[in-house]
Amino acid sequence: MVIRWIVLVFYLALMIVIGVYYRKKTSNVSDFVLGGRGLGAWFTAFAYGTSYFSAVIFVGYAGKFGWAYGVASTWVGIGNAVIGSLMAWLILGKRTRIMTKHIEAKTMPEFFEKRYNSKLLKIISAVIVFVFLIPYTASVYNGLSRLFEKGFGIPYKYCIIGMAVFTAIYVILGGYKATALNDFIQGIIMLVGITAVVFAVLNENGGLGNSLDLLGDIPAADGKTDMYNSILGPDPINLVGVVILTSLGTWGLPQMVQKFYAIKDDKAIKTGTVVSTLFAFIVAGGCYFLGGFGRLFAENVNGVPAEGFDSVVPIMMERLPSVLFGLVIVLVLSASMSTLSSLVLTSSSTLTIDLIKPLMKGKMDEKKELFTMRFFTAIFLLVSVLIAIITLENPQTVISTLMSISWGALAGAFLAPFMYGLFWKGVTKAAVLTSFICGVGITVVHMFYYTLGGRTGSLGGLNLASPINAGAFAMLFGIVIVPLVSLVTKPKAEDAAVTEEVFKCFETE
Repeated sequence: MVIRWIVLVFYLALMIVIGVYYRKKTSNVSDFVLGGRGLGAWFTAFAYGTSYFSAVIFVGYAGKFGWAYGVASTWVGIGNAVIGSLMAWLILGKRTRIMTKHIEAKTMPEFFEKRYNSKLLKIISAVIVFVFLIPYTASVYNGLSRLFEKGFGIPYKYCIIGMAVFTAIYVILGGYKATALNDFIQGIIMLVGITAVVFAVLNENGGLGNSLDLLGDIPAADGKTDMYNSILGPDPINLVGVVILTSLGTWGLPQMVQKFYAIKDDKAIKTGTVVSTLFAFIVAGGCYFLGGFGRLFAENVNGVPAEGFDSVVPIMMERLPSVLFGLVIVLVLSASMSTLSSLVLTSSSTLTIDLIKPLMKGKMDEKKELFTMRFFTAIFLLVSVLIAIITLENPQTVISTLMSISWGALAGAFLAPFMYGLFWKGVTKAAVLTSFICGVGITVVHMFYYTLGGRTGSLGGLNLASPINAGAFAMLFGIVIVPLVSLVTKPKAEDAAVTEEVFKCFETE
């Protein structure tokens, strides 16, 4: 226990030192939000990866989907690497950097305003960002705190409060630059940690071969064996929904695509693509592969873990040697704080730049704007802490549910209009607004009808009650509906003129 505390205190002290160091180097809004648009490939790639993977993945998703699909859940990690990282960088990276720099957009709502010549779209998207990043933040707290309870015996709510305070310190002080350097350090810890943990957990059951044999002996719901150790697992249909949500979702999440706003140049994008993809293969692939062996550790009661899905990975970690458990704590803390810092920075900048500043009508100078962003960083953390504590006793708010609601609404609303907006001049305001309404509407209606209503349902083996599948559907629906609405609506003359001006940025590249 002493070793665990020493490792933890040293890590937290380092995070604060970085925040203090970058305090004097963060003098304006661009520095605070985007690091002055001058970050190199490695910093940006690690910032992307560590914002992508947190305790939500390591504890919540790895535990639940590893339990449901066995080692086939590794496909989720592979999808995260190929679709969520490689393809995202290749398709969105360069054009996002060029266009957002040309139109001087610092946030996703600001992108929608300037790309589509609409203040209404900015306001609506800013509200969506602020509201639906909160459940994601709560899920990050949830995942970390459950592991801390196992490792340190610290009550859940105190873990949440402590994590929020330390994150607030280095984000408020150093902004994006401090976050990026912390992300780089945290990313290295994650790479080393997940590799060591996978080998240690497999050795608990005699290595990879024996672990797979033991997993194959466990019968699936239909009584068949050799399912949880198979390539496709017992339920490949619903596994596809998980892959889509967690992989394609990054294309429409503001905290993810804004990493492309900040990268320095095209050369950095090429390097970042390779680094980010390899990072995802190791971290995401390792997490889901690890979770696939959860049934060998957690007690099965009527088809579910005795202590709940969020307990599966923490139970696996209890078997580790003390030093390695300390490394796991820092691993999950690193993953969680990096994601949390990205979330609060995105939310506070969106609220300040896109909602409050326009209301001030020119009365907010850069100094006041910077102060306001720091203030709302603290407010956002406070609100998300309260929600995380309130939802602690609610059995419906497992980690995967909270994250699915957040990703489904955000990516369902933003993915299609953002992606099409980078490539196609023909996207109309009506199509963007339709995507906003459908993405949020599908997620919210599903949440009230199924998740909160306690209803179940299936169609051809597809679990209709799953918030994962609802989120995946919302994203795919947006990809279809945006071009359809654009083709039957016409932009105004002034909107067409703005679009032409926006796309001039690609003529000089």
